[in-house]
Amino acid sequence: MAFPSRRLGQDAEVPPARPVPDEGPSGVDRFLSLQLSISLGLSDAELDAMKFLCRNKITKGKLEKVQTGRQLFIILMEQQLIARDKLGFLKELLRHISRDDLLSLVVQFEPGELHVQDDQPDEHEKRLLKAAFGVIHDNVGREWKKLMRELGLPEVKLDKVEAAYPFNLEEVVFQALQEWQKWKGKDAKVADLIKGLRGCNLNLVADKVEEKISQVNTGTK
Repeated sequence: MAFPSRRLGQDAEVPPARPVPDEGPSGVDRFLSLQLSISLGLSDAELDAMKFLCRNKITKGKLEKVQTGRQLFIILMEQQLIARDKLGFLKELLRHISRDDLLSLVVQFEPGELHVQDDQPDEHEKRLLKAAFGVIHDNVGREWKKLMRELGLPEVKLDKVEAAYPFNLEEVVFQALQEWQKWKGKDAKVADLIKGLRGCNLNLVADKVEEKISQVNTGTK
């Protein structure tokens, strides 16, 4: 699911956020890759807005020399305002300029969010989960937290998702489902989603999920 990014001003269109690649044995540092992805995704107006928000953290002289997101991040690291295990201020900046797509990259980067490939559902189950997520996303609405609790997702993960997207219910639901899948790993099953929906008395949504899954399994959709 793609969500349109919102930009300040009328600058030329910049590319959407790209996933941060995993770090291999001799690969690129993931924290630096994250910064690069964010920097490339910022418009001039958004960079100016971030600089403005840093005025009480960085001296005017240093800010005037900043021309790119990378240069801003270097200063923020030097002043220990951001680090690979200290991303709160960076998330705050991205939240204020309404770049939920870039904020999502930071959330995904945070410790404990990555899982090795063999800890994921098989390809068939992934297709079923994707189909089920689409139905749940379109129908659960403000009952999302009730469902996530029924599925056993820890409160700390619920709070993190809600804090990252306080004014975007659609993104909250989508990210919560993604969090649940990552948390369950290879044990993430559509059957558990349906059971959780019925446990919340969301039987109509559960019926729609079952119908969608049947269509996927029979190849009718």
